Amino acid sequence: MPERKKPAKSAKSAAKRAPSRWSAEAMRHSNALDLEPGVFTWKDPQRIAASLKRSAEMSTRRKAAPYRSALSMLTFHINRGGTNLPAAQRKVLERAKVELRRQFGRE
Repeated sequence: MPERKKPAKSAKSAAKRAPSRWSAEAMRHSNALDLEPGVFTWKDPQRIAASLKRSAEMSTRRKAAPYRSALSMLTFHINRGGTNLPAAQRKVLERAKVELRRQFGRE
């Protein structure tokens, strides 16, 4: 019986083994906001919100209003973290959302 050849590995099967990290790249190379390093690891929601507000207001490359840009970046980070984001840090970031609304006068 003739020997069977193994099919060539396609790019699709390689993608299954090593998932693409497009969201990590989006956070690192976002063209909308210049964030302070480690802003999403801070423990103070007021400090996080103030930093995001400052970044959004100073940016000249954003496409939306400063509030919307800041909130979407924060939400993107929370969603990207998924189950790997510690519960304590998720709680801090959720409070930062409330604080961001307050700082922009959108309560």
